Amino acid sequence: MKMLIYGLITGLLFGFLLQKGRVLRYDKQLGALRLKDMTIVKFMLSSVVVGMVGVYLLNDLGLAKLSIKATILGPVIIGALIFGLGWGLLGYCPGTSMGALGEGRWDAVWGILGMIVGAALFAEAYPWLKESVYTWGDLGKITLPQVLGVSHWVIIPLFIVGAMGLFWWLEKKGL
Repeated sequence: MKMLIYGLITGLLFGFLLQKGRVLRYDKQLGALRLKDMTIVKFMLSSVVVGMVGVYLLNDLGLAKLSIKATILGPVIIGALIFGLGWGLLGYCPGTSMGALGEGRWDAVWGILGMIVGAALFAEAYPWLKESVYTWGDLGKITLPQVLGVSHWVIIPLFIVGAMGLFWWLEKKGL
């Protein structure tokens, strides 16, 4: 039960930050899709960097266990195409559709219904997918530090510097 409460608190906090970052707004979604407003890209990249530092730090301190999933190109590519199509058609991604509904925008219900239907279709198709799509491009449980043969604490600062450089460049371009 404690884990469920932590998950709820984390979800509420993330939703609050989505709203405060204005990434739930349709104009921000459209701007990201048209590569004219990088607010969402900057928000998500910030989340990835903070999460990366937090996960590896907690893992190294023995407070969490890092569970790496296999990198399988087939389902990743197909899933990305479906995600992109849904985002492009609706103007919301899964997290922002929940947040938009929380702000009272009823069109977000279509995204939530799409997620539910998509999850149900995936569950029904999984036995077939496991035997077919999940065998395409199976690279195993890999991480970038493992591939490069270096500590994750070498890669993490490089990602942070790269993100900061990208943020600076995007700000300079007015994006």
